[in-house]
Amino acid sequence: MASVGTYLNFPDKTEEAFNFYQSIFGGEFIGGISRFGDMPPMENMPPLPEADKYLVMHVALEITGGHLLMGSDSPAFMGFKVEMGNNVHINLQPDTRSETERLFKALSAGGVVTMELEDAFWGDYFGSCVDKFGVNWMFACTEPAS
Repeated sequence: MASVGTYLNFPDKTEEAFNFYQSIFGGEFIGGISRFGDMPPMENMPPLPEADKYLVMHVALEITGGHLLMGSDSPAFMGFKVEMGNNVHINLQPDTRSETERLFKALSAGGVVTMELEDAFWGDYFGSCVDKFGVNWMFACTEPAS
């Protein structure tokens, strides 16, 4: 089923932040905590620094009203510097690839594509953009390629 959630990026504080949110909202992390050390080696990517292997690659927690709060660390090796404003994304999870593509095209028009839609190693059809008003969007569709 399609859903919308909020995605937060932290400078190496995601686990601490999500333990705090969990203490307030309760519940369990959906799927546990994925770490950068769990990521398969990627072409054209330098080796992962040992200290970064334990950082959070993805965590999700259902909060009030079924809203999904997700997050990850943003280590320097990825070239992303967390600053207030660029650390929050609206995450859309459409039911179909065609709807994902429609929304991606519409929201990125006049803005900046930060990651083209592509099949990600974790199984989603994934991409991201900043719209013409400076709002960060992420797209994650689980429908398999046909």
